[in-house]
Amino acid sequence: MPSNRFPTPHYVAPVRDAVVTVDAVRVDDKPRSLWADAWRDMRRRPTFWVTSAVVFVVVLMALFPTLFTQVEPSGAGCALSNSNAGPTAGHPLGFTLQGCDIYSRIVWGARTSLLVGFLATAIGTIIGTIMGSFAGFYGGWLDSLLSRVGDIFFTIPYVLAAIVVMSVFSQNRTPLVLAFAIGGFAWASTARVVRAEILRVRQADYITASRSLGLSRFRTLLSHALPNALAPVIVVTTITLGAAISAEATLSFLGLGLGSQVMSWGLDIGQAQSSLRVAPMALIYPSIALTVTVLAFIILGELLRDALDPKARARR
Repeated sequence: MPSNRFPTPHYVAPVRDAVVTVDAVRVDDKPRSLWADAWRDMRRRPTFWVTSAVVFVVVLMALFPTLFTQVEPSGAGCALSNSNAGPTAGHPLGFTLQGCDIYSRIVWGARTSLLVGFLATAIGTIIGTIMGSFAGFYGGWLDSLLSRVGDIFFTIPYVLAAIVVMSVFSQNRTPLVLAFAIGGFAWASTARVVRAEILRVRQADYITASRSLGLSRFRTLLSHALPNALAPVIVVTTITLGAAISAEATLSFLGLGLGSQVMSWGLDIGQAQSSLRVAPMALIYPSIALTVTVLAFIILGELLRDALDPKARARR
């Protein structure tokens, strides 16, 4: 039999058609930003929706407490005849030692606890961002000086420092003073994160291009370096907020925080410890509100950190 010396011919597409097919790009495919990728990742996780719902309810309760209760939390709303009484109609959680409605005090106490937490976090974030951005961008002796100052503050427990400050200002224990006492010593960790991010982005090409176009170093830092380093700062801020709320409750529980005329979860927990055996719910309910709120902010910060980290997304 004659051998088949020539194989069956195969169809080969023209080079032009092949190039057009390979290089074709869908017009509707738009590049997503870092925040768009983070949102896409977080919205698929049930934990994000649960913690977001808790944060939303607590913030709404702090801003508009009358939407949740019409009972006066102090003064005329308290009666010694109801001291340590259990739940009744219109008072689902019972009464405190002074005869005040526990549920109403939890609702109104959220405003003070969140106010101190937000103010302390804002103060610490502003100081830490300024210190870290200048240290990372300018470098040299300024970096050494600011880094050493940050190391000093980092070794000081800010709760202990706040105790000293509030002892000095014992006659003026307002939410603003307490916020400065906490935030003024809680900025070192934020400064470290900002410095590390600024050191990373200052080597980028757009920073070099900005300097070559004649922009000053300060304007380059403010307009280009700092905005591209804010993602981890937001994560740290969210976690710090939960820690600041916990610090306020700790100081108020110890009697070194807010004055007795102010309502907060920490104060209610501290006042309820004297009647723990008789009416434990007066201590347990505010503790639950504090714990759930702090955990919600911390978990939300952890979720945001993982969503903004491409390596963490790749590992899942």
